[in-house]
Amino acid sequence: MNPKNKNTICLWYDKDAEEAARFYAETFPDSEVTSVNRAPSDFPSGKAGQVLTVEFTVCGIPCFGLNGGDTFHHSEAFSFQIATEDQEETDRYWNAIVGNGGKESACGWCKDKWGLSWQITPRVLTDAMAKGGDVAKRAFEAMMEMRKIDVARIEAAVKG
Repeated sequence: MNPKNKNTICLWYDKDAEEAARFYAETFPDSEVTSVNRAPSDFPSGKAGQVLTVEFTVCGIPCFGLNGGDTFHHSEAFSFQIATEDQEETDRYWNAIVGNGGKESACGWCKDKWGLSWQITPRVLTDAMAKGGDVAKRAFEAMMEMRKIDVARIEAAVKG
């Protein structure tokens, strides 16, 4: 791990940490794979020379992917929330994740093919929720009916 980072998110993968990290680096801005580290000897879920860990960033957030085998799995208890500026950006990220073997969920959530959850959240939605009151209620009710967030529908809900 980069000794400059005080906190790094460690994500457990069965065996595809490098593939996942490269997908994230190709999909999101300010993202890159910084190091691929191979096991110096055999380990419980692999052999010497196989990729053991991958250091990468997702939208500037330092991450550490561990190929630990199939003992643990991702859940919705952890997700990346990606703020988007418009429908085009929302569509681009959503379609990249879902179109690469992922799955749609509700209210702007989806899972990538490795089971990691993502919230693709237009700023118009988070701004509406922060306003509170009737604006937040209308935006929230509109969102509850969606899978991928529809920016125009949220904007219409905000206006009432």
